[in-house]
Amino acid sequence: MAKANIERGRWPGRKDLQPGQITRISVVNKDTGATRTVIDLPTLYEAPNWTSDGKWLIINGGGKLYRLAADGSTGLIDIPTGEIAGINNDHILSPDNSEIYFSALGKLYRIPFEGGVPRQISNDYPEERGYSYWLHGVSPDNQTLVYTAVERVGEVVRGKLSIATIPLAGGPDTYLVHRPEKSDGPEYSRDGQWVYFNSELAAKRPGHANIFRMRTDGSGIEQVTFDDRVNWFPHFSPDGKWMAYISYETGTITHPADLDVQLRVMPTEGGKSRVAVELFGGQGTFNVNSWAPDNVHFAYAEYPFPD
Repeated sequence: MAKANIERGRWPGRKDLQPGQITRISVVNKDTGATRTVIDLPTLYEAPNWTSDGKWLIINGGGKLYRLAADGSTGLIDIPTGEIAGINNDHILSPDNSEIYFSALGKLYRIPFEGGVPRQISNDYPEERGYSYWLHGVSPDNQTLVYTAVERVGEVVRGKLSIATIPLAGGPDTYLVHRPEKSDGPEYSRDGQWVYFNSELAAKRPGHANIFRMRTDGSGIEQVTFDDRVNWFPHFSPDGKWMAYISYETGTITHPADLDVQLRVMPTEGGKSRVAVELFGGQGTFNVNSWAPDNVHFAYAEYPFPD
């Protein structure tokens, strides 16, 4: 947990840590709540992905991508991304882990797992439209990316947040959810039949996001979580049986940094959710899928203030 004299609820786009704060990449056992530290880092890093062979974690920091051994033994290893900078915490792995797909400065790219020259996937729109891509999921057949489409509404830069898809090979963007209520954080279910996402579709107050799901064509929207907390970023275990997500306190707006949060798990087929771990974090903690191949552990970033 954090000390009392620090700034809480910072803007999600913050670029650095506060004085005395560190990044801690950690792992939790969903069944026991036991945690272990992978690595402590002195500057801001975010959003671990876990490779399907269990060997590596992929994280971002300072606009770049890195990998490190899942036990922390290697330290950070740079993943070359050519001239592309500004990589954020929206990076995912292809189903076979041969490639990394990521967002950078509002566009989508793909590179080999070991790094290389990025290839752009996203389309280019007129600057005045203010359209940007924030990647979250890839279909199990590795044919389609699902992302959050952010668009300007008048003078509001992030005025509309919708769920959309684009073919991995490039092609037209297709809206799945395009409504006034903000939606974000889409991820495909492991069977490829559903897209889960967080949304304010049922909100009775500003910012009250819950988890929903829909068919991959945008039909059949169903609410999945129903509590008063603010729930974001659903992620599925490799066997598809468990969903984990980050949960903020009631009244939180968007997904800020530097708050006391919970990572919760629940059966994908429905049932009661429970707290796997409580920590100080938020933005950057759990933006991407970070489940281990054993279906029991998942990784996350936290931002404590060690004494």
